[in-house]
Amino acid sequence: MSDPEPRDGVSEASGGDTDLLARLAEAQDQRLRALADLDNLRKRCATQVSRTRAEASSTVAAEWLPVVDNLDRALSHSHADPDAIIEGVEAVREQALAVLEGLGFGRRSDAGEKFDPARHEAVAARPDPTAESGTVLEVVRAGYGEGDHQLRPAQVVVATGPGEARGE
Repeated sequence: MSDPEPRDGVSEASGGDTDLLARLAEAQDQRLRALADLDNLRKRCATQVSRTRAEASSTVAAEWLPVVDNLDRALSHSHADPDAIIEGVEAVREQALAVLEGLGFGRRSDAGEKFDPARHEAVAARPDPTAESGTVLEVVRAGYGEGDHQLRPAQVVVATGPGEARGE
């Protein structure tokens, strides 16, 4: 009797080999299913992140709409008394600051504080005999937010000791 013909390039396997091939095929199937599940999860997460970003943008935009409406009203009264226009613009500014505060980015008052590179961006230094060296003398552009939730640092002028500003 002759050896059996190989099927698809594989010779007749013994019982142990057949079991091993079946387990290998099952493991390969599990691997492919796991990869497909992972890809589906990645796609669901990407969709959810995109949806969440869109919702956050819509929420923030909705917070700003009343500010824009009030600016439109102020511009429509441009022929009115200048003092009334200034008063209206100041009210809109306060409304805008309240929106930022509500979003967690309150405006900081940094004048007189010790310079902190995490919160401040020094744009100039100037000697001031009445202030301690390294103190914020003037805020050029206000900073908003605190700590890790900072929208932007404040641009400030910092006090130097006698001779420090000239590099002595």
